[in-house]
Amino acid sequence: MPVHAEDTAALLGRVPAFDELGPAELEAVAAVAGPRRFVAGQVVSRAGDASSSCYVVREGHARATSEHVDVRQITLASFGPGDIFGELAMFDDELRSATVEAIDDIDALVVFGEDMRRLMREHAEIAVKLAISLVRRLRRTNERLARQSFLTVQSRVAAVLAQLVDQARGEDAGARDVAITATQADLAKLAGSSRESASRFLAALERAGVISQGRGRLTVHDPAALEGYVY
Repeated sequence: MPVHAEDTAALLGRVPAFDELGPAELEAVAAVAGPRRFVAGQVVSRAGDASSSCYVVREGHARATSEHVDVRQITLASFGPGDIFGELAMFDDELRSATVEAIDDIDALVVFGEDMRRLMREHAEIAVKLAISLVRRLRRTNERLARQSFLTVQSRVAAVLAQLVDQARGEDAGARDVAITATQADLAKLAGSSRESASRFLAALERAGVISQGRGRLTVHDPAALEGYVY
């Protein structure tokens, strides 16, 4: 099904990186955006690759991972509808710092850095507004990482679950019994913990009736109670 420019502009307007742009500016970005599809398990971009484009997720989910010196793989972030990744490519063509892989089939928009830099040269106000949004995102990320550095493993896992609940609610999930597609290994990577530690805490949450677990997914029955474990 063809994607209309107004639909693309509307999607871009919901993306935090573009939230400072006005209607005409969003349409200018939409004009240089194109459709891309990725199948589950496909690598969208790999750490060390040239950073030539960024992606906005329309449907589906992806995750960004990084390999540490001890060969552990850590999940840095997860992305769903309305999220953007690889946005630094809009400003320069430095090498990718993380690998992004499709968790399930993804319908996305691709914006090439070369096109965005041309737009920013032609419209200085777009460059200023994008820089403001990027600085805000970086500040929020730094604050989140600072908070997480003081959290226990249990709190980090609970915080990751709470973030996934918020993401699911943004995709029309209800207030309770929120289904999340993630394995124990996925949650452990996102929380920066061992799978064993995450598994023990998830079992405790299940005994408390906060969640129930299934194969490759879990249901958060009481999101408000889950928030009580983040401290």
